[in-house]
Amino acid sequence: MSDNNPTEKPTNFIRHQINEDLDSGLHSTIQTRFPPEPNGYLHIGHAKSICLNFGLVQDYKGRCNLRFDDTNPAKEDVEFIESIKNDVKWLGFEWDGEIQYSSNYFAKFYEYAIELINKELAYVCFLNAEQTREYRGTLKQAGKNSPYRNTSVAQNLELLVKMKEGKFSEGECVLRAKIDMASPFMCIRDPTLYRIRFEKHHQTGNEWRIYPMYDFAHCISDAIEGVTHSLCTLEFQDNRRLYDWILEHLEDFNKPNRPHQYEFSRLNLEYTVMSKRKLQQLVEDELVLGWNDPRLPTISGLRRRGYTPASIRDFVERIGVSKVDSMTDMKILEDAVRDDLNVVAPRTMGVIDPIKVIIENYPEKQVETLKAPIHPQNEDRGKRNIFFSQELYIDRADFKEVAPNKKFKRLAIGKEVRLRNAYVINATSFDTDFDGNVTTVYATYDADTLGKNPTDGRKVKGVIHFVEASTAFKAEFRLYDRLFTLENPGKNDHFEQLLNPKSLVVTYGVVESSMKDAKAELAYQFEREGYFCRDSEASDSLVFNKTVALRDTWGN
Repeated sequence: MSDNNPTEKPTNFIRHQINEDLDSGLHSTIQTRFPPEPNGYLHIGHAKSICLNFGLVQDYKGRCNLRFDDTNPAKEDVEFIESIKNDVKWLGFEWDGEIQYSSNYFAKFYEYAIELINKELAYVCFLNAEQTREYRGTLKQAGKNSPYRNTSVAQNLELLVKMKEGKFSEGECVLRAKIDMASPFMCIRDPTLYRIRFEKHHQTGNEWRIYPMYDFAHCISDAIEGVTHSLCTLEFQDNRRLYDWILEHLEDFNKPNRPHQYEFSRLNLEYTVMSKRKLQQLVEDELVLGWNDPRLPTISGLRRRGYTPASIRDFVERIGVSKVDSMTDMKILEDAVRDDLNVVAPRTMGVIDPIKVIIENYPEKQVETLKAPIHPQNEDRGKRNIFFSQELYIDRADFKEVAPNKKFKRLAIGKEVRLRNAYVINATSFDTDFDGNVTTVYATYDADTLGKNPTDGRKVKGVIHFVEASTAFKAEFRLYDRLFTLENPGKNDHFEQLLNPKSLVVTYGVVESSMKDAKAELAYQFEREGYFCRDSEASDSLVFNKTVALRDTWGN
């Protein structure tokens, strides 16, 4: 077995293939690539591919480059390029060498198109879109040869030059491969290799008027760059036949060690959509608040919501790599971030739905400084200051006039509870507004219970969080839920009608004074409430996005 084989890693069919190729001597090292099309923001399905491609070369001491497959300028934008570069780096990976673009090879693609024409393997076709569909046939019926299929080599070369020079209009003609119109695989029925686009390209400007199709450019780009294992998702499985056909019919690449494509199952996540087209529709129709809306499965949305690179890498490790398409439970993703944040997130207190508590036997205008751990399982992280006074805020859900049962461990009239990292208090009375909503709770405190149990031996089982009133800062809390009401909304033609109206709930409360300087996108555990991070697009105010609950409560 090759010395490069990392046997301690969980195995899968891709690792088996790499091991076989290294051991047989087909390759002395491996090279992968991450090839996004710059026509949208990356989502967590792309994170799976990033972790796979970059992770493999880390384990096998190979190379992985970042290449933008930018063959359709009508849908591409520099904004997407920059976001993709940021996402790859944020996830903790670095590409080898300079960033590559398929557009770097436009001249080479054109040369290879000429080679195929000279071999009578490509032709210029003037069928319109409707005629092309008719001639292509169906899954049950073979296609028919285009009437332009037998155009001479010389004439096809002349027509390709005219296409390149912009002498035909968009859609008037295309360059097609000459393969097999009777093939049971639709992608082999004389697929388009080049089409005309009068669009300014973000890298090449107005130099080109014809652009290669993704399937033509992708395999040649892999071969030019020396990619050994071209990894993609299962929807490209049939396209592998075209991938192989193109490379096998070009003299430069018809070699045993040319790139080979391997397909793995794409990531399908419950209660969201993983189609870039559908995500773009949500953004453009303003059904969400941009590509980085924390409800979206985009990497930038997850980052804004407080997910960490480590949690996403762990999630990808948990779901593994296979050839079986399945729906991934959102719980696996949430468990991954919950497990990570439990270890790394500093603790604080925030009251999401506040009511006031007045401690009647505490000195007026006195504010006491107390100490609380930054992380209760890691003493090395030290302590933080919290405050206590006559006026405090607690969460509305933590008070009932009458305890509903013996298991109720919160505050009620005549019932004691401990304030977290502070004293034991006992509620005595309360005020309400005209609608009967509690506005203020009156209580007394036991001065001998700071950091210890009551001296007379009575048991106080409940603990609730609080924020001292005079040092508190007002904050907005954004509570996120599933984006859609159905587990698999993408199956529905009108998926946008399935949006969950409660996917975002905004409340207003208070936080500890230390949170005034909370860092954006850094997750904190708001004790007893969940994990939150400061919103990166609300730098002038205190806005906190809920990352995940302290425990799985979905469906309860």
